[in-house]
Amino acid sequence: MRPPSWRGPWLRWLRFNAVGAIGMGVQLAALLFLESLLRLDGLLATALAVETAVIHNFVWHERFTWPDRPAGNSAARFLKFNITTGSVSILGNVALTAFFHRMGHLPYWSANLASIAICSLANFMVSDRVVFERKS
Repeated sequence: MRPPSWRGPWLRWLRFNAVGAIGMGVQLAALLFLESLLRLDGLLATALAVETAVIHNFVWHERFTWPDRPAGNSAARFLKFNITTGSVSILGNVALTAFFHRMGHLPYWSANLASIAICSLANFMVSDRVVFERKS
């Protein structure tokens, strides 16, 4: 039996961050479109942009970050992902974006970037331990 490798968790963390970085681009592009072009309220635009990124990230995490963990029912897993990481992302991003924008006087873009960074660690832990949990 081989001893556990340190590369496994680190490789997964790097993959998680790669998907997250692309998802951040998706989220910011959606925010730009919704707030600047469609003129939606900044917080509503933030919530919709986050959900767009959540959908994007789920697809890639299932196929790229955690491909070794059997999916079972993808619809149920997506629901679990959306409820857990989606809630952390939407609630965390909206609350933190509002805080950084109103209290820190940052533009929505900058406030949203700071919020994404803060929510990332919680989302990795929830994804690894709840959504894409190891089946014994």
